[in-house]
Amino acid sequence: MIYWHIFWAFFLPGILGYGGGPASIPLVEKEVVDRYEWVTENEFSEMLAMGNALPGPIATKMAGYIGFQEGGVLGAIIGIFATVAPSLILMIVLLRLLMKFKDSPKVNLLTNLVRPVIAVLLAMMTISFFQNSYNGIGILQTAFIGIISLLLLEKVKVHPAYVIAGSLVYGAIFLA
Repeated sequence: MIYWHIFWAFFLPGILGYGGGPASIPLVEKEVVDRYEWVTENEFSEMLAMGNALPGPIATKMAGYIGFQEGGVLGAIIGIFATVAPSLILMIVLLRLLMKFKDSPKVNLLTNLVRPVIAVLLAMMTISFFQNSYNGIGILQTAFIGIISLLLLEKVKVHPAYVIAGSLVYGAIFLA
């Protein structure tokens, strides 16, 4: 039964997460934190940070990690397959139809209507992470890490992976 739960926990966000990884992250969080309670919000935040520091799509890395944690190697394989299956199925079945109507005004309108929904999902995730950080380490540490990260990313143009890794090291040294 655990393998079915792993499959379903990552297949649903894959279907509903229009726009890829960033749009599906809140949906994955809902499944693995709230529904199945495989990880806590804090663990999910840490997993997301580590996943963002590594190359490749974030959703498959999270599926592989949680799948392995809950069901071993087979669980990881099922989680990764469940994450890519919706896109794979759509690419195989609908590729011809999609190519035929790719320049259609209705398809462009649909894409433009979905973008605000993705923005709201990302904003909700950001607020949730801020609240977890504020509750965990306080406003001063949260503000310090946020301001330094913003400066490094926008002014110094440091790669996000290095900023995430630096934040992890800072947390391990000063907040543990």
